[in-house]
Amino acid sequence: MGWVTDFAPREDELSSCIQCGLCLPVCPTFRLTGLETASPRGRLTAMAAVASGLPVDDRFEEIMGLCLQCRACEVVCPSFVPFGRAMEGARTEIAAQRKGLLRWLRRLTTARLLGNRMAVGWVTRAAAVAQRTPLHRLAPKGIRRSMAGMRSLRGRPDLIVGNRYPARQEKRGVAALLSGCVMDAWFGNVHVATVDLLTSIGWEVVSPPDQTCCGALAAHDGWAEETKQMAAKNVEAFRQADLVVVDSAGCGAHLKEYHHWADGGGELADKVVDVTEVVAEAISAGHLPRLEPNGEPVAIQDPCHLRHVQRITDQPRMILEAAGKTVVEIDPNGQCCGAAGIYSLLEQEMSGRLGSIKADQIKNTGAQLVASANPGCEMQLRTSLIESGHSARVAHPVEIYQEALQQAELSQGS
Repeated sequence: MGWVTDFAPREDELSSCIQCGLCLPVCPTFRLTGLETASPRGRLTAMAAVASGLPVDDRFEEIMGLCLQCRACEVVCPSFVPFGRAMEGARTEIAAQRKGLLRWLRRLTTARLLGNRMAVGWVTRAAAVAQRTPLHRLAPKGIRRSMAGMRSLRGRPDLIVGNRYPARQEKRGVAALLSGCVMDAWFGNVHVATVDLLTSIGWEVVSPPDQTCCGALAAHDGWAEETKQMAAKNVEAFRQADLVVVDSAGCGAHLKEYHHWADGGGELADKVVDVTEVVAEAISAGHLPRLEPNGEPVAIQDPCHLRHVQRITDQPRMILEAAGKTVVEIDPNGQCCGAAGIYSLLEQEMSGRLGSIKADQIKNTGAQLVASANPGCEMQLRTSLIESGHSARVAHPVEIYQEALQQAELSQGS
């Protein structure tokens, strides 16, 4: 049957793979299974087979579904195969051609619910109640596992969306902050740290009320039309900003590729920066302080969409060192932790294995503090650490830095 949508993998994308195999050792699923079909090369071969007329069947869906979309393969590929875009195209074909209750539920969640602030609010309230009562035991296993990694939720959290925060130094411009679908409700302290640091270096921070979910999870799961709709809405919402700051690595990576998704998307993408880029630059320029080293080790985990997609690695480390911490590397190759959006719900066995590896790496450092700049990774790491019997705290690098600044101010005042 072949492809049926306009967003299918293109022939030039598939044919650019030279079958060299350099992607194999960096692919987490290939490393754990040894299967060619669980590698980027094998997945591109499967896509090419469907492009030539084979059906989008159960086996094709299985091969594509096991991919984490970590995009580590893109970093080492000598032919610069745009694997992430090809995979999103393949997932779009699966979504268009494969039906069923689970597929409907996935669309409802990633493409509809996350873009509805009221719906996210109700889910947050329900999760907050479940955290404090035995109700969480009624949830499916995958959801129970994810809930174990959540921060303590409030039924009615303070949200930043729609708010404006004045610059506390000479104004440099207007920085618009992506509130995110769950960042605002579930990871509010990260936003608080981001706003505090940005306003302290002269940015007026706004969080546009008309923004919506960035659309990353919808894109990764194949819901292209809804992704385009969300992108178009955000292009308008952020049009007046001088800078668009994102404190969730996965969201930032997707926004930086908006030229694929909406008219005017490239203009928005050019203004997007991860918060670690802004804070690290301010530290380098002397606009934010470097604290005296205190020797506390911090194990650092690189979110895939920060390391492999945005190619940001030095900035989080600089921020942690400026906080006085000793940065401890846990994985020089930056292997995926297994979170990967809703992957931890859909591919629980593989996600659990990858999470366990990461937890063991963290335990081996002896660190009681872990830095990760992505909410999904934070939840996966916390869950995996709990399952391994380790009680390390997981936080965003800018949270750790802001807390260190506050502690330093308190110490000076006492």
